Amino acid sequence: MQVQGRCDAAFEPVRQAFAAILEEPHERGGGVCIQVGGKTVVDIWGGVKDAHGHAPWQRDTLVNAYCTIKPITAVAVLMLVERGRLGLDDPVAKHWPEFARHGKERITLRQVLSHTSGLPALRLPDRTPHMYDWNHMAQVTADEQPWWSPGTQVGYGATTYGWIIGELIRRVDGRDAGVFIHQEILEPHALDVFLGVPADQFKRIAHFEHAPGRVGDRFAQDLRTLILNEPAHVATLAFTNPSLSPTRTGNPHWWGYHQPGVCSHGNAHGLAGFYSALLQGKLLGPQLLKAFGTEQSAGFDQTLRRPMRYGLGCMMEHAADPDASYCMGPQAFGHVGLGGPVAFADPDREMSFGFVTTTMGSHVLMDPRARTLAALAFAAVE
Repeated sequence: MQVQGRCDAAFEPVRQAFAAILEEPHERGGGVCIQVGGKTVVDIWGGVKDAHGHAPWQRDTLVNAYCTIKPITAVAVLMLVERGRLGLDDPVAKHWPEFARHGKERITLRQVLSHTSGLPALRLPDRTPHMYDWNHMAQVTADEQPWWSPGTQVGYGATTYGWIIGELIRRVDGRDAGVFIHQEILEPHALDVFLGVPADQFKRIAHFEHAPGRVGDRFAQDLRTLILNEPAHVATLAFTNPSLSPTRTGNPHWWGYHQPGVCSHGNAHGLAGFYSALLQGKLLGPQLLKAFGTEQSAGFDQTLRRPMRYGLGCMMEHAADPDASYCMGPQAFGHVGLGGPVAFADPDREMSFGFVTTTMGSHVLMDPRARTLAALAFAAVE
């Protein structure tokens, strides 16, 4: 498949590796963007965006990017912290009184952002039938009890993060989290990322599905085995209640979904551009920017079932785990989307990176395709 776009000569190995990825049997289309010091050095794309192989991928093609939205949502709530509307160590219940039910009165914003709130999942019954009803899901979240004492363990809140932070934004600011994020972050900086794609932009969305033949790392395999065999386990429920299945991503309800923890659509240059704006101080002041990319929690994650490090709404570099590493500097931070998409920054090199794909793999953290491209990008600036 032909690769289109621009690539500085120093990054030619990235272009070649991306071209090789597009030739893989199950690959359809995708894009990669790298920016250094706010300057775009790689912005390439290729392949097709539809399931039948007829519609070419364009620079402005959008694709499901799952949880890459979490750091954007974190920056949104940190903007409110910076404006004095709430504090990092405020109990969530200070601004959302109903949230205090069942022992959650001391859970803080910092704990939610760093995945130590003790509320990483919703217990049964199955919430999938009502997942698009924001008010209902906010009430369900407020009614849930912690799985363990808040602050004592790490547990990635795949979906609960979005309902808690999103409702907190709504309670403090008055705007829906999707509206706030678009008005305060995405639109002012011309970032082609969406938390809820408008109906008139649906035609830009690429078909996204799981690709056969890809096997995740040992942690991902163990998590999958657990999910298949222990339906009431906290890790199972974190990813299945409600369902995050790739089959859901072809539904217009998903495309327009304002769930600021798990549902985003964008392209490589939109995601990389977010981190460039962040590094340049266009979104947060120096104090909160430093806190954002500083380790806030670390330990064995009870839902991802592997060691993790978190900042304020971002996943920190984890060099001890090659399958979780961004393949860049030790201060790198960002976020994956389940099965492939990823966006992150290396602040020491002022580098931002975005990768998107139509074909979901089986890795929960860094997909091998993204790791290959990131390592080559890192080599080009060293």
